[in-house]
Amino acid sequence: MIPRYSRPRMAGIWEPENKYRLWFEIEAAVAEAQAELGQVPAAAAEAIRKRGRWNVEKIDKIEQTVRHDVIAFLTNLGESIGPDARFLHQGLTSSDVLDTCLALQLSEAADLLLQDMDALLAALRRRAFEHKDTVCIGRSHGVHAEPTTFGLKLAGHYAAFDRCRTRLRAAREEIATCAISGAVGTFATVDPRVEERVAEKLGLRSEPISTQVIPRDRHAMFFATLGVIASSVEALSTEIRHLQRTEVREAEEFFAQGQKGSSAMPHKRNPILTENLTGLARLVRSTVVPALENVTLWHERDISHSSVERVIAPDATISLDFALARLSDVVERLLVYPDAMKRNLDRLGGLVFSQRVMLALTEAGFSREAAYERVQGHAMAVWQEGGDFLNRLQGDPLVVERLPADRLAALFNTAYYTKHADAVFQRVFGGATEGEQAAA
Repeated sequence: MIPRYSRPRMAGIWEPENKYRLWFEIEAAVAEAQAELGQVPAAAAEAIRKRGRWNVEKIDKIEQTVRHDVIAFLTNLGESIGPDARFLHQGLTSSDVLDTCLALQLSEAADLLLQDMDALLAALRRRAFEHKDTVCIGRSHGVHAEPTTFGLKLAGHYAAFDRCRTRLRAAREEIATCAISGAVGTFATVDPRVEERVAEKLGLRSEPISTQVIPRDRHAMFFATLGVIASSVEALSTEIRHLQRTEVREAEEFFAQGQKGSSAMPHKRNPILTENLTGLARLVRSTVVPALENVTLWHERDISHSSVERVIAPDATISLDFALARLSDVVERLLVYPDAMKRNLDRLGGLVFSQRVMLALTEAGFSREAAYERVQGHAMAVWQEGGDFLNRLQGDPLVVERLPADRLAALFNTAYYTKHADAVFQRVFGGATEGEQAAA
């Protein structure tokens, strides 16, 4: 991933130095487990741990000749260990090191992403309670529907990311598996107890059956989970982009002092951050299909998955880490305009109360079909000609015969639509803190 969208901690997981550090930890842990079981000399395992050194540039140079990254690493590592290096990699195959390392990297990446999601959830929670009672128009098909609140909008996105967090925790648990089972996974050359000891030392679980690689359905689920999270990022970003349109302008990204929106037009304030997030979400989702295709390998192992994972693992996790952090900042500093929300709510002259009028007429004796037809007739006239929906209804003798003018007027009240906001918040957030209650 390019530096522009890379944050140091996540990018560091995928740096060669960290990869080789993990390879060394795996090799040293295997030697120590074998020493505990009396399969290699204890002094050799100690020498591997204490003397083991590696150099990225030397490994790259060796690989140019041997054309094998693990052999290049072992060759360079062995130079620092000396004669005891013959006990390195005893009974292992390359995939034991590569797949166990990838499990460690993806687990660490997931931990950072979970921290990112916690920050985003905290921001969404705070802003949701802040605007729990901020009335705005709800839209379906992009068209005014009925009143809701901006807090309920944000609560919906909070709930989506909360589900995503649960999925990511499950995906992290599923990916955190260790395979130290030798060629084609039969344990013929390495004791199964070695795998158990190494897994425990590294904070992983033993893969129940690994052929020569860890089954790629685990990885497919991991990347699919990242894709769902990315889609949730795009969903919120798209909502903000729409709300920032000039014709709507109910909310917008924070615009800093000295910031410029356009090289040509000084007046511009563009939703560049959420547009950027939309693009990053597409990038993360693009890794899902290759991960699914990696599930199918020839027999006990091939390396068609390897080149794919070398690209998608860093790209997906680094991109999503950046996106979640950026979205947290967008939410935290989002500019919200309740007055504009009120103006938009009133823009159609009260048409947003049409369903409530229709239901009141049915309760007063109209058939549903007759009530719908009567209300729609007045609504379409206001839609096309303008004017006030309530005044038109109050001027209809058939309507006021069943619904007196004051009864009709009482129907045009946004509180009717927001009366269950507290109940919904209770479902989403549970008990609110005192500060949240005060903000609401």
